[in-house]
Amino acid sequence: MLTENLIKIYEKSFRENRELPALTDYFKKETFSYFEMAKEIAKLHLLFAECKIKPGDRIALIGRNNPRWCICYLATITYGAVIVPILQDFNPNDVHHIINHSGSQLVFAGDTYWDAIDEDSIENVTAAFSLTDFRCLFERRGRSITRFQREINRHYRAHYRRGFTEKSIKYREVPNDRLALLNYTSGTTGFSKGVMLSINNLTSNVVFGISQDIHYRGSRALSFLPLAHAYGCMFDFLLPIASGSHITLLGKIPSPKIIVEAMEEVRPTLVCSVPLVIEKIYKKQIQPKLEKGVVRFAMKVPGVDATIRSAIRKKLVDAFGGAFNQVIVGGAPFNREVEEFLMKIKFPVTVGYGMTECAPLISYTHASRYKPTSCGRVLPGLMEARIDSPDPEHTPGEIIVRGEHVMMGYYKNPEATAEVLDADGWLHTGDMGTMDPDGTLYIRGRCKTMLLGPNGQNIYPEEIEAKLNNLHCVLESLIVERDGRLVALVYPDMDQADACGCPHEDLSKIMAQNLEELNRIVAPYEQVSAIVLYPNEFEKTPKKSIKRYLYNV
Repeated sequence: MLTENLIKIYEKSFRENRELPALTDYFKKETFSYFEMAKEIAKLHLLFAECKIKPGDRIALIGRNNPRWCICYLATITYGAVIVPILQDFNPNDVHHIINHSGSQLVFAGDTYWDAIDEDSIENVTAAFSLTDFRCLFERRGRSITRFQREINRHYRAHYRRGFTEKSIKYREVPNDRLALLNYTSGTTGFSKGVMLSINNLTSNVVFGISQDIHYRGSRALSFLPLAHAYGCMFDFLLPIASGSHITLLGKIPSPKIIVEAMEEVRPTLVCSVPLVIEKIYKKQIQPKLEKGVVRFAMKVPGVDATIRSAIRKKLVDAFGGAFNQVIVGGAPFNREVEEFLMKIKFPVTVGYGMTECAPLISYTHASRYKPTSCGRVLPGLMEARIDSPDPEHTPGEIIVRGEHVMMGYYKNPEATAEVLDADGWLHTGDMGTMDPDGTLYIRGRCKTMLLGPNGQNIYPEEIEAKLNNLHCVLESLIVERDGRLVALVYPDMDQADACGCPHEDLSKIMAQNLEELNRIVAPYEQVSAIVLYPNEFEKTPKKSIKRYLYNV
């Protein structure tokens, strides 16, 4: 257990950074300073008391990333209650289930998300409030909460008769072993589990981030990943707020074009992204230029290629705002070809590894020390890892971790907890990988997706998909097993087909050529028997991993 405490860290940050901007809504151009944010938190604490919320009670939160989403989250954990963030992509039935399963007594929701919720299906909820302006949307009995919230400024002035000052920013003691967050993750199995994360789990991630200067006083973050997901929540929100950073919130993940426009305006000092965003920018903005005859030829000429790479690097750095120290990629496997190209042009990118059950960080290395194809070093002093393999450096095995970041367990689900957390506190991640002697991790795939070849070889579908996704007119792919053979499902890149003048009816011929090329570059036991065109984009989890279980039939 750590000696540092997240609630105390926030007390200190709110006071020391009181005049600095904290939260900005990119589209509304609405900004809260750290002091203004603290005032709004104080008002919500009065509201929680009126609603008879006690430390340990649950408060659910669903809506797009915006300043009031963040304020509600911070108000909840600094009050000693438990926040239950719900991903925007969950359907109403899942939302009802999470609210009920968690025992949430209050709901804060974006107006459109509240419209999809049936209050008769969430009987334990006392009241619901809007993330547009915190007005009361619903209360179970009477009108007292609605009236109280309507007059919240009067109650606030009455409570702080001498005015709200720096000294007013004082929160109750919340021990590190207390539950702070119930994070429901859909995973890729279709079953949503409530990950129990303690104050200590969150504190440890934040303390590590501060020690590495990932964010610092006056740094700038552009938040476009869903804050209800552990990765975006930690590195685009919880860590920046603890550091005195300015967060600009973009809402739901927008198109790469809007992200690039926002980058140019905000000029973030750190960029956190999922691979899909980086890969789309590479595929749409860089790859077409590299495939032009003159550039393709020049890239093979010594000296000239270095000049071209430098120019491309500058263009890409400028596209991300030009002020960042590094780009951290996480949340899903990174395309090897894209990573290799970024390494060649010396673009400052690093790949981290984590999971919701670790709040989320397991391994990370700064871009300046990053080993290509890895996902960084296991966090020294905070986490330890081992590979369930006779030769951890060369033979993949399950990655097993233990340390300050590991969750308390799955809420109301001791069976699922026992499946992944053993008696010695080791978390079985379900990921296959290898590890260098210095603790650098390399991910090969998921245990559950690994296939056995005809002679017992381990086949990792993700590795074949990464190669296939780089071929002509392939937007995304999925390797499945059919009657003992490997088959590739491919959702084609129609934009690329149109750009090169390829009629859509000729896509099957292109895929036949792709199949030949793919089988030349994979191992003999990884040979794919057929490519089947898929008519729709594959269904994905909120962190943009394909829901494989839907297609393994």
